[in-house]
Amino acid sequence: MPDTLGFRKRIGLIVPSTNTTVQPETDALRVPGVTCHTGRVTIKERPLNTEEAFNEHMQMMRDGMGVAIDQIMTAGLDHLIMGIALETFWGGVAAADKLQADLTQRAGVGVTMGSIAMTTALKAFGVRTIAILTPHQPRGDDMVKAYFLESGFDVVRLKGLKCQTPRMIAQVSQQDIRNALLELDGPDVEALLAVGTALPSGAAAAEAERWFNKPVIAVNTVSFWDALRRCGIADHVQGHGRVLEEL
Repeated sequence: MPDTLGFRKRIGLIVPSTNTTVQPETDALRVPGVTCHTGRVTIKERPLNTEEAFNEHMQMMRDGMGVAIDQIMTAGLDHLIMGIALETFWGGVAAADKLQADLTQRAGVGVTMGSIAMTTALKAFGVRTIAILTPHQPRGDDMVKAYFLESGFDVVRLKGLKCQTPRMIAQVSQQDIRNALLELDGPDVEALLAVGTALPSGAAAAEAERWFNKPVIAVNTVSFWDALRRCGIADHVQGHGRVLEEL
């Protein structure tokens, strides 16, 4: 039986425990009859500027995703969004495809991942040359760039903000995001991406599309778009960027 409020679909969000961006950005995108429900993967708030700390952080994330899925699926959800960006790029295209398949099998419902949602949207827009904004340290930037190169895109520029801890990502100001997008844009770029689910880039990306007259795709926005379309919901949401307005 459908829920009284979520009578069309119930969508789950799996996010790191430190992430304060995915839930409010997704809430702003919701359409009538669709409800969103958050499950959290416990991680530490600490500097990630050493290889040891970064590897331990990644392992905690991987270990916790299954537990979070098992917990949130007791709500009888129809679809899941992995509000955890870097792990969905890690290891390239084959690794991302396998992760999506493994998570889908565990959840028993469809799973959206930011990496695959972004490449799907880029192909729908028919673009090849891109610039990327991330909140990551260089190790994470390398993984993101490698994924898009393997997916057939030309990464013209990439800017990593090198946020020191997970929670600090959500503290990046809107002006800093705008300035970074301005720095990344140019006539050699057909689309811009903002990855990092804790980076509050949804509003700035939608605003930047009006300046640049080209797609500027924020990971939380494109993930919600992908989830809606995978659920068979074709509603176009206005005011939050071309991916939700046009595709």
